[in-house]
Amino acid sequence: MLSVPSRAAVVLTVLTLALATACGSAKSREEPGAGVPTGVRPPPANAVFDYQLGGAYPPPAPVRVVSRDRAARPAKGLYSICYVNAFQTQPGAAVTWWREHHPDLLLKDAEGELVVDEDWDEPLLDISTPAKRAALMDIVGPWIDGCAAAHFDAVEPDNLDSYERSDGELTRQDAAAFARLLTTRAHGRGLAVAQKNTADLLPRRTGIGFDFAVVEECAQYDECAEFGAAYGGRIFDIEYVKKGFAAACRTWGKKLSLTLRDRDVRPAGSAGYVYRSC
Repeated sequence: MLSVPSRAAVVLTVLTLALATACGSAKSREEPGAGVPTGVRPPPANAVFDYQLGGAYPPPAPVRVVSRDRAARPAKGLYSICYVNAFQTQPGAAVTWWREHHPDLLLKDAEGELVVDEDWDEPLLDISTPAKRAALMDIVGPWIDGCAAAHFDAVEPDNLDSYERSDGELTRQDAAAFARLLTTRAHGRGLAVAQKNTADLLPRRTGIGFDFAVVEECAQYDECAEFGAAYGGRIFDIEYVKKGFAAACRTWGKKLSLTLRDRDVRPAGSAGYVYRSC
């Protein structure tokens, strides 16, 4: 004769099923980008870092993580980050190329003039609509593919904060939407993705899909605590002022990866080259 389950057992079973369903629903509602995707390797935490955007050179012996421009080769035997100027053009000849081939993808103000980051003389890319973001991915996406083909481990899409210099033509929502396209492309190629600066977008980091951070002068701008809370030890901070670097080392030297560089990030051996780590 089969036993009849007690009322308590029935209630327990119902509760268990309800909890399982709720957990499954919560998981399905989880923001995309939660956790590190399969096949993507984030950088080591608290590792000594070198920022080599001005030209590649053999890193000092303690260095374990290096960031180089996408046109350079990755640092052999080290964790290598590929720099891509994803939200603005490069200056000089690159501006001419964009004007000639994709003038509609350069951001313009109400008078039809280019919106330019005056500090670096770099016109902003127009990420204001889904159609323009998709068109830009046809250009920037292959750059990311090139980083993967060159065997970099990660990509650093720069100027995430360009919306702050757009004279109101772009929003942080535009930046987050384009960044999400970039992280999806990079993760699909097995690359980790760095959030570059932009503390305002830290609350959206999971939904965008960032895996770690490359930050400039977080001590100078009092942002190290915010980034530290978000990414733990996987933060690579570059300071450009000796006094700020020294203060950062005292406060954050055992928690974050801190590097002092000259503002032009010149290669070793050239005049004005500066490099220190703590």
